[in-house]
Amino acid sequence: MKMNFCRVMRLMAQRFGEQEAIVNVERQRRYSYRQYHLLTNRIANALRGPLALGRGDRFLLILDNDNLSLLMFPTVFKQEATVAMTNLRDPLEEHARQVRQVAPKVVFIETRLLDSYYDTLRGLGCEIVVMDGPAAGKPGVHAFWDLVDAASDADNDVELDTAKHIFMLRFTGGTTGKSKCAMYAPDNILASRDGGFINTDFAFNARTRLLHVAPLSHGTLITFFPTFFAGGASITMNQLDLEQWRRIAEAERVTHSFLVPTVLYRLLELQRAAPRDLSSLTTLIYGAAPMSPTKLGELVGCFGQIFAQGYAATEVPMFVSVLDKAEHRPDDAAALARLGSAGRITPGVELIITDELGKEVAPGAIGEIRIRSQAIIKGYYNDPEATAAEFENGAWRSGDLGRLDTDGYLHIVDRIKDMIISGGFNVYAVEVEAALASHPAVMMAAVIGVPHAEWGEAVHAEVVLRAGAVVAPAALIEHAKAILGGYKTPKTLVLVDMLPTSVVGKVLRREVREKYWLGMDRKVG
Repeated sequence: MKMNFCRVMRLMAQRFGEQEAIVNVERQRRYSYRQYHLLTNRIANALRGPLALGRGDRFLLILDNDNLSLLMFPTVFKQEATVAMTNLRDPLEEHARQVRQVAPKVVFIETRLLDSYYDTLRGLGCEIVVMDGPAAGKPGVHAFWDLVDAASDADNDVELDTAKHIFMLRFTGGTTGKSKCAMYAPDNILASRDGGFINTDFAFNARTRLLHVAPLSHGTLITFFPTFFAGGASITMNQLDLEQWRRIAEAERVTHSFLVPTVLYRLLELQRAAPRDLSSLTTLIYGAAPMSPTKLGELVGCFGQIFAQGYAATEVPMFVSVLDKAEHRPDDAAALARLGSAGRITPGVELIITDELGKEVAPGAIGEIRIRSQAIIKGYYNDPEATAAEFENGAWRSGDLGRLDTDGYLHIVDRIKDMIISGGFNVYAVEVEAALASHPAVMMAAVIGVPHAEWGEAVHAEVVLRAGAVVAPAALIEHAKAILGGYKTPKTLVLVDMLPTSVVGKVLRREVREKYWLGMDRKVG
């Protein structure tokens, strides 16, 4: 199907008019739907005109959330070049690797990065656009607002094939290895809109005011589309500062946000220590990990029953499954038993649990999660081997081990690569982490397998305590043993100040594991 998104956006602007679409708090910018339509026309026409970007060309973004919001939908749908999304927090070396991988014609960067990035980007043949201020007089550097102010705000005649046109490249989180580059057609990302609407518990509507603090390029991207198409406002922060998050949520009367459980626990401590008026909050979506049952009661007591879990992935940019607000009940034993699940499957999504040969396993059995839906990406850019390995018969092989119970709840047991085999027994890291997190002193934990001469691998944990908490490692091991029994219990445990996390807040077990396997020929026992 072909669509002209200038027309799509014009009709939305006529419908939502002066309602706020985008609020960039730090840069003090506010755009109504009507203003945002005209601005994104200008940006798209600048891409097509002076920057000479067309079909088959690529441009790459290394930007804060404020500036990412200007180059999101509908900008990228109003022109034919392909945008490549990066994580601003990655180092120059990783960005340079990504630039070499996708060969963009133009790179948009924050102005503060120009001096450190200039030689590398120019050496790789890229034109550079700085987002704020003048172009500094360097060859090959353009000022974003100069280009935009000179461009027409008229609708153009660009039509995209929503099923086939590759409008976006996005690098995976790399939690188990080097990041891959996912390819998206418009239909893939618009599935995030549909998934948001189908799951009515999220309550996306014209009164939605969603505060984006995770990167718009990754973690919170799929909440942008249902917010936008519902006529709501997307409010942007550029980095995670929970005190600032609370100030903005109070001042802007925020209704929705996306946070990971460990951040929610820190938010709880701040709110209890120095309360703010957060009564406007109706929906706090979390993902990347299950909620700790022991902490749920405290969160609900503080914020109300406003929590909902969503399961998604870079390769499936939609809510594949959802654990509704009603399931987050600390006073209900059945609900607490389901709290470790990722909820029920979104209607319209096909999800099966398979053995290694791709055959569906019996209900309740553990196997690999495979997914088919409109959201499934088009594969990995310039990587046919990875594409062939992870996509089969229209399904994405997630690499997640899971099971479906008889009531249709999806339980994610672990990543296949994170399963620990100790003395011939399978130990699932996520199960051990949940046991440790149930201790009131624990903020977060990472569980890995470390080399062991007799067992191949031994279960080891690194734990971050809550602020002010004191507990001995041996006591945490005993706590886990009381829940898990013998062979799953960590044999060793160390307390650490912090754990490495991905752009969306997932603990990078790979990085935790690497220091224990240095010099080893094998990375498993």
